[in-house]
Amino acid sequence: QVQLVESGGGLVQAGGSLRLSCAASGRGFSSYAMGWFRQAPGKEREFVTSISWNGGSTVYVESVQGRFTISRDNAKNTVYLQMNSLKPEDTAVYYCAAAFRPAAVFGTKFDAWGQGTQVTVSS
Repeated sequence: QVQLVESGGGLVQAGGSLRLSCAASGRGFSSYAMGWFRQAPGKEREFVTSISWNGGSTVYVESVQGRFTISRDNAKNTVYLQMNSLKPEDTAVYYCAAAFRPAAVFGTKFDAWGQGTQVTVSS
């Protein structure tokens, strides 16, 4: 199993940037696809992006395409989410997740979840 801990959330003005990190412990990280999800107040949790086991394939929801970048460092058991040009509608709790398979796309079942980190974008 893998345990996930997110960090890097905070308050930022619209147009600003944040970098989220997700540190994984346990076995198997380098063989898992990883993803980021978010949940805004009063809304369901939504898929944001995923990255394959070796970083060779990434998927983004259209609303963040060109602004967010997912990456991973398997030597450090860490996945990152660089968020640029942030908008107030990006305000949410962001969750890191692991899928126990090499790659993940929209609708893939994710098997392990972090506790989340709050991102607030002020206008």
